[in-house]
Amino acid sequence: MKKFKFLLYLAFGVMLVQVGCADLDENPDFINTDEFFNNADELLIGLNGVYDDLGFGSSEWFNHFYNRYVFECLVGYQVGWEKGPLDFQNGNVNPGDPYIEAYWKISYRSINRANTVIEAADRLLEEGAPDGDLIARIRGEALFLRSYYYFNLIRYFDDVPFTVEKVRSDQQLASNEDGRRKVLDMMSNDLTEAANALPEMYDDANLGRPTKWAALALQMKGFLQDEKWNEAFQAADNIIQNSGLTLFDDFVNNFEVAFENTGERIFETQVSALAATTETNNHHAHFVPADLPNNWGGVGWHWLYGTKDFRMMYEDDDKRIPGTFIQSYPTNRLGQKSGGEWPLVTWSEDADFDLNGGLVQVIKDADGSNIPADDYTPEQLIYGRPHSGKYVELRDTKGAWDVMEKNIVLLRYADVLLGHSEAANESGTGNPFFGINEVRNRAGLIPLAGLSQSELRNAIVNERILEFAFEQEIYPELKRKSTFGGDPDYLGDYIRRFIDTYGVDRQVTARDYVLPIPLGELIGNPNVEQSDVWK
Repeated sequence: MKKFKFLLYLAFGVMLVQVGCADLDENPDFINTDEFFNNADELLIGLNGVYDDLGFGSSEWFNHFYNRYVFECLVGYQVGWEKGPLDFQNGNVNPGDPYIEAYWKISYRSINRANTVIEAADRLLEEGAPDGDLIARIRGEALFLRSYYYFNLIRYFDDVPFTVEKVRSDQQLASNEDGRRKVLDMMSNDLTEAANALPEMYDDANLGRPTKWAALALQMKGFLQDEKWNEAFQAADNIIQNSGLTLFDDFVNNFEVAFENTGERIFETQVSALAATTETNNHHAHFVPADLPNNWGGVGWHWLYGTKDFRMMYEDDDKRIPGTFIQSYPTNRLGQKSGGEWPLVTWSEDADFDLNGGLVQVIKDADGSNIPADDYTPEQLIYGRPHSGKYVELRDTKGAWDVMEKNIVLLRYADVLLGHSEAANESGTGNPFFGINEVRNRAGLIPLAGLSQSELRNAIVNERILEFAFEQEIYPELKRKSTFGGDPDYLGDYIRRFIDTYGVDRQVTARDYVLPIPLGELIGNPNVEQSDVWK
């Protein structure tokens, strides 16, 4: 299958604000877009720029997806040694954090681009421009993308600056008063419009664009965030009954190139270093084992990995394990064997692990020299660091680290199924066991039955964690379901477990439950107030 690649034309890069909603605190740099968007083709150029920041096309080193990986370390199930992940896993977060600043800037840059496209589409439709169906679809895509960027902002920051207008001057400084409420209301309306305008599927030339079902899935997530349980159930049930979507038989297909833009993969970031050489796809390099040989895609970063405690939460026969974790890989730590091949090491619960260690152990001879790789036994070729396998490609190819091809999945059908169970459980509507048991069945686990509402609520949260580990979803989902010092407090429980297990010098505080508004926005925008716990 040929990948669909969104191209950002130079003209659009000049036209639109280049900084983001810290665009709301800086002079915008663009020409009059009303003079450019005169037909559907030009509007499509603008739309493709809204997609750009979902991948690495923005050329931001702290890019959209990597910043979310860093935020995920707040929970403590995913850790790392690079400064960003290390600060977050230790709770050392502040408004001047570069990852927060970058994520904010990227998100608002794309929101402004989406606002620009939507306004232009409305004008063209009102003028009766040719290709009205295509313009309406472009508008629907922009509505979806604007909702997606805004939705993740409120998941992390709660009340954020809100505007649905294109930024034309530095006098347009949006307020974040009731920002969360405004975003959720916008999502409810805009995603209904988007679902009505978007097709149920695309031809090969347009794979990767959001479908009707993507709009409804995102709307369902917004309803869950808003605790509108009946609406969430109806949205999820509509997808289940009418989309034709089903789970892959094999969980690992969600993260394989051969299955991109198919099956349960409802919406995903289109990335390809082979299609665009500037896209080094550094998400791969962040997750590779430290001792993976270079010709297998190793680069020595290994900034992010799971804890052994988290790896042990999976039942031994959970079929998601091979898709979630690297089970074995060739290591350069022991040297090559006499035949020139690298020794293959396998994860084992018997291997040592601490937050900085867990690599295969180098064994010394009596004279202090390293024993040859040929002399290691299988029992000695084990390691304890649980590396994520979802975004790593292990392959014997020269220079493979910067030509990775894996898309990043942003919406999956499994999320709809778990949302269906959650909404049914909270609303008392429908069968609350249906969705979660579909997910568990694919994982090879026994179905659930006879649980109380609170027991099933706990089970759904746990299933989300095991299903979506390393997919940037765990921190915002635990945050959504938790209250600091309250009951339930899933996020606090996870953080405390991490602290207790690994002796981390950290306390659970209210600041763990919301990220701070970045310093740059506060300095430049007098209409924005910092979250109460960060004042």
